[in-house]
Amino acid sequence: MKINPVELRHLLHQNPELAFNEFKTTELLIDYIKRIKNSGRIIIHTPYKTGLLVEYTCGSGSYSLFRADIDALPIKENNEVDFKSKNNFMHACGHDVHTSILFDLLQEVVNEGIKKNILFLFQPAEESGGGAIEFFNTGIFNNYKIDSAFALHVTDDYPIGTVASTGGVLFASSLEVNIDFIGVSSHVAFPTEGKNAFNALRLFIDSIDRLPRSINEPFVFGMGRISAGEVRNITPGTARIEGTIRGLSSRKTNEYYNRIETILEGVGKITGVKTVCKKGSSYPEVIVDKGLYDKLVPALSAKFNFIDCGYKMTGEDFGFISQQFPSFMFWLGTSNGTRFGLHNPNFLPGDEVIEIGKSVYLEIIKTIS
Repeated sequence: MKINPVELRHLLHQNPELAFNEFKTTELLIDYIKRIKNSGRIIIHTPYKTGLLVEYTCGSGSYSLFRADIDALPIKENNEVDFKSKNNFMHACGHDVHTSILFDLLQEVVNEGIKKNILFLFQPAEESGGGAIEFFNTGIFNNYKIDSAFALHVTDDYPIGTVASTGGVLFASSLEVNIDFIGVSSHVAFPTEGKNAFNALRLFIDSIDRLPRSINEPFVFGMGRISAGEVRNITPGTARIEGTIRGLSSRKTNEYYNRIETILEGVGKITGVKTVCKKGSSYPEVIVDKGLYDKLVPALSAKFNFIDCGYKMTGEDFGFISQQFPSFMFWLGTSNGTRFGLHNPNFLPGDEVIEIGKSVYLEIIKTIS
């Protein structure tokens, strides 16, 4: 009897877990996978503390890797649905849908006995922890010859059922940056007795804004969170910027990070405020293999509304996988006329997207086999 993937999706959505803490999610997936008819055809590997790799082998030869991300975000859900999140976290980026699609694909492959060696990766910590490289560092993938890798990401930027990708860079390289300014607090009536950390932060932002930018190459340095001070009549002794660098190559993002460090050194000399700059999570750009793109587009265009969407400045942990193997990633449209965007407390793809996503994956398997 076939297991309804919608049931799994609802359970995942109700019980979201953050990066590297997807313990119950992993247990739930193992339980559901073991209930698949003919599950004796597969092997479940758990080389890391969360997440899993499912091996389906039907003969000698290489493997294709299909990946879904399983972690959630620290966002409180606004949707009023029967399967609303039961905690203060949320699958606001659609990972519950990605996971359910991959589960249903696994179920179909096993039940139909599809003649293709496939690895199904349920990956932890896509959102902020670099879970792909952590999983790879276990050495589990050294046991297989992998000739292609695939992933999807839902979005309400496109109408439901739309498949969107491009040859080359699909998603940008992403590097998180945290900058601390450490000065000395003083009463506002005696500013010369302190070293104002916020003034140093302000000088840094002014300097960054004056850096020349190429109009021909997309690049972003976004500062999403800025904090300073504690009370109104004390000059800030500390300040902090949390931001992200986005570019079309890891080389460009790292070059820009080096420029940030140089500017901060000058800010410190001018203001006397100590500056500390640290890298956070880093994702390489997602590269869609041109050979796979050219092979798959005719087949996908015949059955789905396919568009070449060009690059996006979105960051994605699948970038690491695309650096290891020839890869194909795509957006899967979910919109029925409304749009909230990813990482929004109202983002909620419909359950019908699961069947569509599985159908796209099956067409990919058929085309590459």
